Amino acid sequence: MTKIKLAVIGVGRWGVHLLRNFLSHPQVSVVAVVDPHLERLMVIKEQFNLDENILLTTDWQHAKEIAGLTAVAIATPANTHYALINDSLQHGYHVLAEKPITLDPEECRKLCQLAEHQQLILMVDHTYLFHPAVQKGQTVVQAGQLGDLRYGYATRTHLGPVRQDVDALWDLAIHDIAIFNTWLGKLPVKVQATGTVWLQETGEIVGKTTLPETQGLADLVWVTLTYPDNFQAYIHLCWLNPDKQRRLGIVGSKGSLIFDEMSPSSPLTLLHGEFEQQGHKFIPVNQYQEVLELEKGEPLGRVCDRFITSILHNTPSQVSSGWVGRELVEILTALTKSLKQGGKTINIIPN
Repeated sequence: MTKIKLAVIGVGRWGVHLLRNFLSHPQVSVVAVVDPHLERLMVIKEQFNLDENILLTTDWQHAKEIAGLTAVAIATPANTHYALINDSLQHGYHVLAEKPITLDPEECRKLCQLAEHQQLILMVDHTYLFHPAVQKGQTVVQAGQLGDLRYGYATRTHLGPVRQDVDALWDLAIHDIAIFNTWLGKLPVKVQATGTVWLQETGEIVGKTTLPETQGLADLVWVTLTYPDNFQAYIHLCWLNPDKQRRLGIVGSKGSLIFDEMSPSSPLTLLHGEFEQQGHKFIPVNQYQEVLELEKGEPLGRVCDRFITSILHNTPSQVSSGWVGRELVEILTALTKSLKQGGKTINIIPN
């Protein structure tokens, strides 16, 4: 069996997990590992007992000329993505990029169009979209098991790490926005965000719009997403809260669906319950809890496997394509604009 020759660019906190998955993939031959820090490459070589034939280099230019190289996985800082992805596509390589695909919707569009022109796979590592709980949740919501949908909510909090290049919005919100979009099968039509700064009172927000220097990088952000039919989802984001939470829910007329990563039993629970009107009173009825059974498998492993399958069958991933990545960057950019303007509602015009 001919294996796909792949290079991993960036082996920091997330890239090392991509490397681990591709090293164990039966249809992949990792031929190069690229990282700007030589000492990091030496650690990785020892950690994974890498074969001597695998090129370890601090310069992508040395790796991209490897004979037979087919694909690259990019896990570098987001502000480097555009140049690396563009260069890889121009050289005819399929690309899996860590989220966000870039920091600018227009750059995203150019990359997606380039991938289509080159007939190459451009996929973004939105790992949550491959989580069995998220995929099962999509089925539950879109089958109408919650009844009429009322609203959604999410909380994503922890005590660090604190980023110095982006605020809590860009660091954390993309996960929950991606899940809401997937479960609802829709994109928000308007957004709103407010934030508070405690730790870094100077600094820039990423994207084309930046907060004034005195506003710094928001440690706490509240997000409101408004979808068609006026469905709203509310997201609480904070990286200085010791109460670590990873919880998202959608409430309907017949119950609520809860995705809770911190749950000791199962991450996905369907809470049944509705009201029965008796005169002027509303009485809760049909209340019971259903823990939903999920498929097995590491979400990131599923991402890597889908990327390879897409290459082998020349079928772009509909779950997490470059275009899906662009949609999310466009939403984050609009939220940044709202944050800059003190919580002004920003309309998102599809294009």
